[in-house]
Amino acid sequence: MQYEEIIDLIKSKSNLKAVAGMAKFGINVTSAYGVSIPFLRSVAKNIGKKKHKLAQQLWSSGIHEARLLATMIDDPNSVTKDQMQTWVKDFDSWDICDQCCSNLFDKTKYAYQMAIGWSSGDNKNEEFVKRASFVLMAALAVNDRKEKDSKFLRFLPIIKQQSKDERNFVRKAVNWALRQMKVLANQTKS
Repeated sequence: MQYEEIIDLIKSKSNLKAVAGMAKFGINVTSAYGVSIPFLRSVAKNIGKKKHKLAQQLWSSGIHEARLLATMIDDPNSVTKDQMQTWVKDFDSWDICDQCCSNLFDKTKYAYQMAIGWSSGDNKNEEFVKRASFVLMAALAVNDRKEKDSKFLRFLPIIKQQSKDERNFVRKAVNWALRQMKVLANQTKS
């Protein structure tokens, strides 16, 4: 599928009722069409993985669902630090943040570095940058089974330090990361 076909498909599946539902769950719907994640996953399966150039085009569209789709088809080996820094600053909703971190960013070679680096931001305008840090930690704890526990233990002081952040989307992600560390610890004991 080509970029234009994908954008036309997203627009053709527009569901205003779903957009209203998304808004109720705190999702920024400014550029949303209300296309479901299962439908986007089926489109991603049809497109295939490691479509870096197409993912860049989809992300640049600014369309909510196109960005979600971009996270599903991009090639983690082609993702650069610059791309991660650019995309994280584009996060305008918790679902974009969570999908990008758990579909793509956690599979890049920069995942641990960015998880730690983004955690220190205190800029009140970068709530989703900080959330990305902890979502990435949670995703790594779930998906990176090859890594040694010591790598995850570096996250614990950061989680403790940042647990005082009062922003709802950050606080929830900090909690999520901590829960995943606990699950990881329990699995290690077994």
